[in-house]
Amino acid sequence: MTRQEALRGGEHSRVAYAEIHDDKTAVTSIAVLVRAVEWFNARGVTVERVLSDNGGAYRSHLWRDTCADLGITHKRTRPCRPQTNGEIERFHRTMADGWAYARCCTSEQERRDALPAWLHQYNEHRPHTACGNQPLFSRLINVPGQYT
Repeated sequence: MTRQEALRGGEHSRVAYAEIHDDKTAVTSIAVLVRAVEWFNARGVTVERVLSDNGGAYRSHLWRDTCADLGITHKRTRPCRPQTNGEIERFHRTMADGWAYARCCTSEQERRDALPAWLHQYNEHRPHTACGNQPLFSRLINVPGQYT
């Protein structure tokens, strides 16, 4: 069973970062968080807060300490209330419809290999009604090479 770790760039941009992993450990989740923070920082976005579910990885001292080291405030959703995290739940549905099950793949590896191209399309080319039918990256003002 695979798990997608996904982070979104908040209400303003809705830009998404995602990775696929085979486990749900704190070590894996923290590594994803660190790479996501670096990815967002490279695009001029400072990660200030993270909202997660109540999985064991996010209740760990290691997660708590990493968030503190990164200067990130961590909040967890209310137990048994997925609506609290509705935006990421909606993004998961968009991922399922647009990437995971949009076409038949001959292997799990083929599906995994398709994720980066789908994320690029989602973030940089797909029109989004919340952005005036512009791509999500149009909301970021400090993306390297954006104005060249």
